[in-house]
Amino acid sequence: MLIFFGLRVFYRAAGQGMFHCQRCGGDREYRVRVGRRWFTLFFIPIIPINKAGQHVQCAVCGTRYRMDVLSLPTTAQMKEALPAGTRAAAIAMLRAGGRNSTPARRRAIDAVRGAGLPDYDEAVLDADLSESAMDLARPLNRLMMQFALPGTEWFLAEVVRIGLADGMLSDDERQAAREIAAQIGMTPAQARGVITMTEEGASA
Repeated sequence: MLIFFGLRVFYRAAGQGMFHCQRCGGDREYRVRVGRRWFTLFFIPIIPINKAGQHVQCAVCGTRYRMDVLSLPTTAQMKEALPAGTRAAAIAMLRAGGRNSTPARRRAIDAVRGAGLPDYDEAVLDADLSESAMDLARPLNRLMMQFALPGTEWFLAEVVRIGLADGMLSDDERQAAREIAAQIGMTPAQARGVITMTEEGASA
């Protein structure tokens, strides 16, 4: 009588969601698959041995990826990142100083509308300002993943101009600008340079 035994890896689904599949070139559903090595008898898994890693698999093309692919933004997230980041940064700047300033509020609304939220208005701005807290790190960190250095400098300059809309920056506004710069991956020296150049441009 022949006895067939051996080792084989079996996978089970451990999660799912949407990700950007590099092979498909777009957003697709994925499954997280966790592997375990089994001792098999007549090709039937009998005894679990140890874990055999995990991966992400595209539900459309079947391509497998390392787990860190899930840290990359989807196309939908990229489209949402600029308006969400601009909105959070504008509110942070207004809270630092100028929340009751008509020029600063107007500049903030224009910045958010220009970033992709055309319906953003005074009422929505007041609602944002009245919130006890608004997450700044998450939307700005997502934005950082898409920006090269020129993009981050442009973004910070736009935010600084909100603070400059009603006069020179206060200490609180300057600190808010530095915090925003840090969240989008700029060094303190880069932030100082952009803030100074934007102030000089406003004075001129």
